[in-house]
Order: sequence, then C-alpha cells, then structure tokens
Amino acid sequence: MFTKRLFHKALHHDHHHHQAGGGAPPAAPGDVPQMDAQIALHYGVPYTASLLAFDPVQRLLAVGTLDGRIKIFGGDNIEGILISPKSVPYKFLQFIINQGLLVAISNENEIQVWNLEFRQLFYSSQWDVNITAFAAIEGSFLMYLGDENGLLSVLKYEVDDGKLQRMPYNVPIQSLAERAGISLQDPQPIVGILIQPDTFGTRVLIAYEKGLLVLWDVSDNNAVSVRGYGDLHVKGQITGARSDADEDQSNDAIDDSEEEREICSLCWASRGGSIVAVGYITGDILLWDMNTGPPRQVKQMDVSSNVVKLQLASGSRRLPVIVLHWSAGSSIHCNKGGHLFVYGGDDMGSEEVLTILSLESTAGLESVRCMSRMDLKLDGSFADMILIPDTGVLDKSRTSALFILTNPGQLNFYADGSLFSVQNTKEGNALPEARKSPVAIPTIDPNITVTNLCSLTGRELSNISLKKFCARQNAGPFILGNMKWPLTGGVPSEMSLNEDHAVERLYIAGYQDGSVRIWDATFPVLMPMFVLDGKVADINLNGANASVSSLAFCSLNMTLAVGTTSGLVRIYKLREHTGGSSFHFVSELKQEVHVVRHGKGFHCYVAFLASNCPVRSLLFTVSGEVLATGYQNGQVAMFDPSQLSILFTVDCASGTNSPVVCLGIYSVMTSDAKADESEKESPQKARLPRDCLLSLTKDGRVTVLDCTTGVMMNSHILDQKQSSAISMYVIDEKQTQLSEDTVGSLGQTGKEGNDVHNKQAPGVGKHLKNASHLSQNGGSDSLLICCEDVLLLLSLASLIQGKNKHLHKLKLAKPCCWSAVLKNMDGKIFGLILAYQTGTIELRSVPDLAIIAESSLMSILRWSYKAGMDKSMSSSNGQITLVSGSEFAIISLMASENDFRIPESLPCLHDKVLAAAAEAAISFSTEQRRKQNPAAGILGGIIKGMKGKAEESAKMRESFTVQTPGEYLESFFLKDSFVEPPIPNLDDPIEELSIDDIEIDDEVPSPAPASSSTSHRNNRTTEEEREKLFEGSSHVGEPRMRTPQEILTKYKFGGDAAAAAAHAKDKLMQRQEKLERISQQTAELQSGAENFASLAQELAKTMENKKWWKL
Repeated sequence: MFTKRLFHKALHHDHHHHQAGGGAPPAAPGDVPQMDAQIALHYGVPYTASLLAFDPVQRLLAVGTLDGRIKIFGGDNIEGILISPKSVPYKFLQFIINQGLLVAISNENEIQVWNLEFRQLFYSSQWDVNITAFAAIEGSFLMYLGDENGLLSVLKYEVDDGKLQRMPYNVPIQSLAERAGISLQDPQPIVGILIQPDTFGTRVLIAYEKGLLVLWDVSDNNAVSVRGYGDLHVKGQITGARSDADEDQSNDAIDDSEEEREICSLCWASRGGSIVAVGYITGDILLWDMNTGPPRQVKQMDVSSNVVKLQLASGSRRLPVIVLHWSAGSSIHCNKGGHLFVYGGDDMGSEEVLTILSLESTAGLESVRCMSRMDLKLDGSFADMILIPDTGVLDKSRTSALFILTNPGQLNFYADGSLFSVQNTKEGNALPEARKSPVAIPTIDPNITVTNLCSLTGRELSNISLKKFCARQNAGPFILGNMKWPLTGGVPSEMSLNEDHAVERLYIAGYQDGSVRIWDATFPVLMPMFVLDGKVADINLNGANASVSSLAFCSLNMTLAVGTTSGLVRIYKLREHTGGSSFHFVSELKQEVHVVRHGKGFHCYVAFLASNCPVRSLLFTVSGEVLATGYQNGQVAMFDPSQLSILFTVDCASGTNSPVVCLGIYSVMTSDAKADESEKESPQKARLPRDCLLSLTKDGRVTVLDCTTGVMMNSHILDQKQSSAISMYVIDEKQTQLSEDTVGSLGQTGKEGNDVHNKQAPGVGKHLKNASHLSQNGGSDSLLICCEDVLLLLSLASLIQGKNKHLHKLKLAKPCCWSAVLKNMDGKIFGLILAYQTGTIELRSVPDLAIIAESSLMSILRWSYKAGMDKSMSSSNGQITLVSGSEFAIISLMASENDFRIPESLPCLHDKVLAAAAEAAISFSTEQRRKQNPAAGILGGIIKGMKGKAEESAKMRESFTVQTPGEYLESFFLKDSFVEPPIPNLDDPIEELSIDDIEIDDEVPSPAPASSSTSHRNNRTTEEEREKLFEGSSHVGEPRMRTPQEILTKYKFGGDAAAAAAHAKDKLMQRQEKLERISQQTAELQSGAENFASLAQELAKTMENKKWWKL
C-alpha cells in the first residue's frame, strides 16, 4: 500500500508489505523494526543527575546522570543532551579543556570520549580493572588514571585517529613505596589524584585508600613528599570550626590508633598547592603540609607543622566527609586564606547542609584559624557541587559562582558576591539565597498542565504578525530578573538568529496559574514570544486564575482558545498590538462589555461561560469562526466569537456525566446536482447541514450533532465492553485514497455491532432521513477511535444513520494512553502514533492499522512513563513534545521529517572561534614569559624544586623553549618509569662517521624519532682491558699525533702513496657530485617555499572576506 511504502521509506527499514485485506496480524516483538527516532530538543536538568564538570574556557557545564546521559549547559538557553548506548551510571566526568571533548567513565569502567561539536560518542574502551581515580591534565590530551590495585597509569587521546592510547609510563604502588622509603603490606586502591598547581602535571598528589599521601614528581621519577604514615601523632586542631561556639576548643591529639584512615575526599587548600585538605570516613578533616623535604626532617624541626586537624562536630559518630572544594576568595592578592567547602563531617542524623569555612593563616599551617562558618541548606538530597572560576582571570582559584546539584534533578547556584558577603552566622545575619537555574520551558514552577504544538502552512504565513522584536520585548518573564548567568558557552545557530525568518511552528503551553506561554518552535531552539496572563486588566473575573485544562489554536485567523477548570473559555487574537480595547463577557444569562486599556501585547477580548464544569476539549471549525467546547460533565457548547454569542449547549453523555474527551468536525460536501434533486423531493432537504459535530465521551459514546442548530442526530455506545476512550479522527475517503480491494477487505473484516444503548435523544428520529442523505454523499468516509485497549474504524455513513458498523476492530496488547496522527502535505491522514503506559511508542498505518515500527521512551530519552504524562503531550506531524518533571523534550519520529534534524539549525556546543582565540592568547603569553625569563611560567615551579646541577636545569629550559608544555610532559610518559635503560658495552666497536659516508638520495628522508633518554657510560676499565689495549706492555710511550693521510697510507694502501693519492682524487670527485645535488635540491625547496607563500597570501585574502561565524 502507498502509506506503508511511505512509512518504509521514511524509516529506512526493509519491512515486508502486508497484503490488502482485513489488516495485518500483530507482529512478533522481534519482527517489528525500530523507528529512527531522534531527540530534536531537550531542556532541563535530568531527573537522575549526579555529577558536575566545567570547562573554564568554553564556559560550559556538564551534568552526568545515573542512567547514561550527559547534559550540557551553556548560555542563551543553549543546551544539549548526550545519551550513551548503555544505561549505566557515570562515576567520573571531566572536560579536555577548550578542545570540545568530554571524558566520561562509567561504573562498568568504560572510558568514553564525547565530541561536543558533533554531539557524538567518538571513542569508547573497556578498562580491565576497576577505575578508582581520574584527573585530566589541563592544556594537553593527557590524563592520569588510578585503579583498585594502586597503579597510576597515563592515557593520551590521539586527535588524529580518535583513540585513547595507553602511555608506557606507570607508577605501581610497590615501586612507589620503595622509592618513598615506606613499607606496605597489601596494595591499596588510589582514591584521589590531584595535579599540583603551576607544575603542568609533572607533580601529582596520589591519595591511597588507607591514608597514604604521596606527592610524586614525574620528571624526577621520585617521591617529593610523603604524608600519612608516622605523622598522625602530631597535635593541632583548628579552633572555631565547630558549630557550637561555646564548646571547649582545647587542642585534641590525633589518636595513634587511627593511623590507617580511609580517605573519602581531598582538595588543594592553598594557591600554590603546598597544603592539601583531606576528608576521612571518620568525619575528620586534616590539613597536610606538602612542602618538599623528607617528612622525618620536618618532624624533627617542628612536630606541629605537618598536619592540623579540623573537626566540624563533636559527636562520636559523624558523617564521612564526602566532598571538599577550595576557593581562594575574591581577592587575588589574598594569599593567606580562603574558603573550604565541605559536605559531610556533621553528626549522624543532623540536617543536610553544605558548610563553608573561612580559613585564614598568617604564618604557616600552625597559624590557620577558622574565621567564620556558614551552613547552606540544601533543596533536596546532595548530589554534587562545583566552583566556577572567574572569566579572564589567570588565577583559577578565584570563584565567581557555586553550583549545587541536588536530587531529583535540581541545579541551584550562588553568585560570588552573595556567597562571601556573610562572614559569620550570628543571629540577625541572613544567609544568601540560592538561585534556581533559568529554564527555557517552565514545567514545575508553575506546573505545566496542557500543551499544543501547532504547524503553520505557507498559505497562512501571510496573515501572521508574529515578529521577533515582539518576542524580545516580552521575554522578561522567562528570565530571572537581574540575574547574571555564569555560563556563556555555545554558539546559537545562525538560522535561529535571523530575525526575518518566517514562523512555521508554535509551541503553546497552559499552566496551573492560568497563564499561557507561547514559543517560536520553527527551529530546535525554542524562542519565547508571548506570556498571556489569565487575568483581565481592571476586571474581577471569576475563575481567571484557574488552571488551564484545554487549548485550541486556529492558524487561519490566528485565534487562540484557552479553557480552564472553572469552565471559563478565553479567546485571544494573535494579530496586532492594541493600546486600548473592549472586553466582552458572555454567559447564558448575561452579556457584559467592559472598556479596558491594555499595554503592548496580545490580550483576551472575549470570555465565554456556559458551564461551571472544567473544560476538557476545544475545537475550532474549519473556518475558525465557531468554537466547540466539551466539558467534564458531558455537555457540549458551541460559541461564536464573532457574534459574541453562545449558539447552543447539549448534554452528550445521556445523563452519565462522562467527560467529553474529544471533538471532531465532519464536513459533508453535497454537489449542486444532488442538491437540486433534494429540492424537488423535499424542500427541507435543501437546508441540510454541511457540518456535523462529533462528540466522544470517555465511556465510548459517540454523539452526532448539527453544528448550526445543535440538534442531536445520533448517539450510541460503540462497544459492549466498557473501554476508556482517548481520541478520535475523521478520515476522509478522498484523503486516504483507499483501493477498492482494501475497502472490500475492510468491509469483510468489519461486523455489524449490536447497540446495547439504543436510547436516542429527542430529535434523532426526526433527522434519520437527513442522516441517510448525508451518508449517501459521504458514505465511504470513516471514523478512527482510539481506546485504551482497542482501536475501532467505523463507517461515518453508518454512524450517522445510527448503525454501529465496525470496518475494523483491533485489540491492543498493552494499555494505550495517548495518540496522534500523521498527515501528508495536503493534510491527509496516513499514519497513527500510539503511546502506551509501558512507554512504548508505535507507528501504525491507516486504515489497516498495521504496525510499521516502534520504539520506547526508555530507549530514546531514558524516561519511564508516569501517570498524567499524556496530558502534557502534543504532536505535529511526527514531532512529539513531552514533559517529565523538570525535563522537556521534542522527539522526531521519522527521518524524512527533517525540520528539526538540519545540523545548521542546532546550536553548536563548541565555540571554535573562542578556542582559537584562547590558544593564541596562551601561546602569546607563554612566548612573552619565555623572552622575559626562560625559567618563569609553568616550568619555573618545576625547575625551582628540582635537584641537579646548573647545566642540567639549563638544558631543561632549552628543551622547554623548543617544545610545547604538552610535548614536554609527554616526553616523560613515552618511557616506563621503572625500567632502567641498558648500559652500553664498552667492548662494542664505536663507529665514526665522516661526510664521505653520508648517502644523499633524491627523496627526502623521513626524520628519525628523537631519543629522550641518555645512556649512562661506565668509565671503569679492568686490568684485562688495559693489557689488551697496550698489548701486554707495562710501559706506555708518549703518543704522537698522526694525520688521517698517514693512517690511510699505512694501513689501507700498504704504504703505497700513489694508490692513496688516486683514492683521494676519487673521493674529491664524489664529493663534488654530492655538493651539486645538494645545491639542486636546495633550489627546488626554495621554489616550493615561494609557491607556498603565494598560496598562503591568497588564502589570507579569501579568509578576510568571510565572517567569523563562517570560519
């Protein structure tokens, strides 16, 4: 069939075609192809969010989840969603800064590398052991990785081939313990890796589970300092850290029995990385001094200078210190203090808070004092936190904002000014308030109740006065006032920035507070346009603030109808702005006119109240001039906004008070010839109604009404079994273009139903003849009704005549909760979308209702169906909008529906221009520092603390000058850290080369890899070697310098001077030929360089004419 072939083409599946006749049997689960569904748009924080990561250059925030999703947040409502093939929680998440790459490690130890520009998973690898620690090295593609066996490994992401490479360098815990001079009984997992500031990854702090801390120097391949063993008897406790100020603050000794404490968290607690804060499972926090030097020497000098204990509570049972973060404060010149962010450490059962300690030190670690303590209350259970550094500040320890992630899916933040303005917690001081992250589509505050995704055809665009300047002026309610959002990453799509683009799609949402919001949904970046308040200026309207329960939009005349739970129906004209206008209130008893003065924007101009029951469904007629309204109690009313009148009100539930779940309009186009025949037979038939109103109640009752008079033409129950109806669709035979074979088969499959409720409302019998005439003129049209457990296809002709003729009846295997239809370019229905309570989404062909493809919310979005989700679902020809908690999504079901699948329409998550500018700025700054002081900058801290002679340091400076910092660091990782290079054998002959031995080829040889290691030579010689060298003689005569010609003449030519002269002449001729060839190759290289320079100049001129966003 044509509709099936269209489906197969759109879905890119080779599914077999069903033969016409009676519909296809249910396909086996394995035989149903999966639809090519994609997420076109996603807004909001995922419900299962658990991890945070930040790119300080691109200003992007990444949120990892427990179900394999990664959410990216930027500026200007730029958001993106990445979904892993496996629904597995993430335990580590870090950016490769300014490279558009994100590294994620799952609980199954799968290492993933995501490319943000293409929003794709570029590489994944399964690690063989459990990964327990991870840290990416800034400014490179290198990263440290620690595992459960205590092994420190190094990985590098190769940009060219897109793979992770394991470097030869590694640090086993046994070798580290041997170098550090300590003994370990059993291997310990690495629980933390911290790269020391200003060392560019050459010094890394390794924390092991049982409390061992080792500051490891990669360049020296040795332990700089070791803490944790033998140091815990040192006294010292910071006063003022406890919440009880009146408590005895005497110094408590650290118990020797707690030498092996399990480390839970750690962070640097100073700008230069000399002090580290470590949180333990016991609830204690220890501040360790990691200055270079053997720990034993430091203890002999001052036993109280290595470690200081910090205790937040005095109870015997305290919470583990799960999270530690450090901020140096707001002043760049303040090097003597900062703020320590702590989650945990309080007594068991205490209120869940995030503690901020303001620490100050005047003369070393022993002088650290806690100046103030602040406890931030959390909005939900704690998940993670991250500090956002200032933009454009070299010192990354300065904080501009704090993000706190709580469950379920709540992201709050504090600005720097409000966070550090409160210095203590005395009575009267108000704590700073957390700001909720701005949302593009509000779903919870206020609660969204009903939605509508409307497509506008090209014919209707000429009547639209929706301009982008209106949207910008009315965008205020969508953004928190005077709030500086700390994220600015991403680049908006060029298509969405075009203010002259035609509005092709609208997304309309109704809320619990009675308001309605409208977005421009032309592109997969929803742009806010209007906020329609439920209140009317200067008028006290009952039910104005009631929850919105139904929406209807007519794009022909740009009219919006809003139904509420109070029974009030508001009508808006989305055409032009008016400064002043009149407002009409129409009910069955009265009609009021009020003169009101509106500001700029679109406002309600008429409101209807025909019933006090909630409005369940709204529908405009084809012309858009009349509005049909269905209520909770089963009543149906018809409003005429142009005439400001209520045409009729009818009870379509036959006294059962079953809600009206759906309304439909059936247009009967009678020909002039038949109309003339009708006039001859009966004058009354000439006045037959052309439009019929179809009403479907939840109990499955279908009622046919005259749209003009409201006279009930027929009403009956569709099925004997009680089935909860969901929706219905009028299918015109001329629209679907069914073949004769298909119609015949459908007729054979259908059966005449027995109407158990044969009660006909007054007036039905009177119009049976009229119904018979209607069936003759539109007799092959059908009505598709979707219920929870069955799909029904009925003949409209039989239905109008009062018969219950099923053309097709299909029992559903799962309970259905929502449906929508697919239409072609002419507006003809050719497909059906069903959503089930299990989360499954099906595509079926019309009219045979065969399954074409299926998918699920879990496979697309990692969502499970929740009760009431169907109320906020809407569709526009294959694009479905969904709401779950604080998440909003639009999914595109078919590949042929590419309105939301154009790559240019999506915002870019990686700003290439910003990345290039940042790299150029860093390169320029590094070059300037090199010119001023070769030992300054990143390498200065490395060389300063290294042992060795002056010439070795000078040689290192020289190597760093010709290498980038990443290349310099990589040179250490290209060799195994604990494999000694082979010692050369002095007995091996040493081969000397001269210019005569150089072979010059026409092809340019490839450069040999440079060796980064030097061999250790053994200068000792044995007595046997000495005797062999001097041929057994004990006396060595005074040596005489001989010329090369004398040596060649004596040993090579046997003393023949003529032979030696001839050989020298041949060598001179060969040398002359080699020099000529070298000169020729030099000329060719110079010519090639000139050509390349010319090409570069032409390319530069071409790029000058291009805009920055086209680069």
